Amino acid sequence: MENTKPSAPPIHAVSDNYSSKIELAYNGSREDLDPYIPSQHRPIASNTSSFGALAHLLKASLGSGVLAMPLAFSSAGLVIGSIGTLLIGFVCCHTIHVLVKTSQQLCVELKKPSLGYADTCDLVFQHGPKRFRKFAPFSRELADWALALTHMGACCVYVVVIAESFRQVSIVYGGPDWSVTVFCGLTLVVLLPLTQITTLKYLVPFSALANFVWLGSICICLYYCLRETPDFSDKSLVTSISGLPTFISTSLFAMEGIGVVMPIENEMKKPQDFLGCPGVLNAAMSAIAVMYGFVGFIGYLKYGDEVRGSLTLNLPQEEVLAQTAKLLVACVMLLSFTLVYYVPVDVVWRRLQDRIPARGHPWALAGVRFAGTLLLVGIASAVPRLELFMELVGAICLSVMGLLLPAITETVFRWNRDITLCSFVVWKNVVIGIFALVAMVSGVTYAIMAIVKEL
Repeated sequence: MENTKPSAPPIHAVSDNYSSKIELAYNGSREDLDPYIPSQHRPIASNTSSFGALAHLLKASLGSGVLAMPLAFSSAGLVIGSIGTLLIGFVCCHTIHVLVKTSQQLCVELKKPSLGYADTCDLVFQHGPKRFRKFAPFSRELADWALALTHMGACCVYVVVIAESFRQVSIVYGGPDWSVTVFCGLTLVVLLPLTQITTLKYLVPFSALANFVWLGSICICLYYCLRETPDFSDKSLVTSISGLPTFISTSLFAMEGIGVVMPIENEMKKPQDFLGCPGVLNAAMSAIAVMYGFVGFIGYLKYGDEVRGSLTLNLPQEEVLAQTAKLLVACVMLLSFTLVYYVPVDVVWRRLQDRIPARGHPWALAGVRFAGTLLLVGIASAVPRLELFMELVGAICLSVMGLLLPAITETVFRWNRDITLCSFVVWKNVVIGIFALVAMVSGVTYAIMAIVKEL
């Protein structure tokens, strides 16, 4: 009778640059094998250069958030706002770093070319300590819905900015002085047909044009902020502690880009260049933190406590250049709505399509897109306050998706591998988790109080 011995589990030793050997143990013997390199097994289309990845990451971060930073500064003051922006940028960069590193190591271990955010969370729990495996489905759902709700909140912000921009220009040229709510409803005329576009390639040319238009609009805003000598006398250097939850929530909404990181890294020809020093991530987040801090500082210095949820809304109504910037931003956000809207539709559709006969898929998907657009515009019309949406999205979704989940994921993945309860990594992630929970609870509390007062 043949004597067989049970196979020992694989022992992985993976270096950051994947240049080491993976040492495996089978039947008591050891042999060196070439490591699995995920990038070599990705589709041919996944050949984005490191510079291209940097450009994509910067482009994805040039959203409505940068124009909201002056509002964040108004809740913290010039000094706390400047320091806080850099600190939040550092924390966001770190949590993105640990998520990507965990995903890369998991790809090597499981021999998968690439993993998305929800896939990473799910598989970390599936292959983690036994007592954590039951949480795998929940972690996937949490990641998916946090991502979806983040993009839904961004869509609501876009609707309000579009409506307020067209309203201001309409008043200048003798148009109807309707409320922001009415103008929110009018956006449906354009958004309903646009959101029925199911092929992204038709929007690519408009997206490329929108990036240049968006950059031009930011330059116009900076021109108005800097054309006169700034006055520090009536600006707060430090505000009360009660403003910190609003500052943190708004800053997270503006700066946290974890939702776009995994798709960009998965398309890179050399994903090992994404991390490290300087690395794509560090270079991008450093530029983003400095740029957002600069816009926030000079925007608040110019307009003080009168600053709005989008800096363009503070520009002079009677000047043609300012009106141009407002209309350009509104048009860009109409296109951005269509692109951002893909994420929540995808999350919902993946959970519905198996319950619907295949022949009914086109009509059902169109119905989901139609109903979702009505819902988001309806929410924006009900509470047309930019700052409230940004605070809620930042407090609930981005605290979870951008801070809490990456910290938990790293801890579970490395548990019993190279960390224990007394390890620095564990307590570092505990601090990040506590910060995320405090930011979420305080941010939601203040936002709900403001919404109740608004209603």
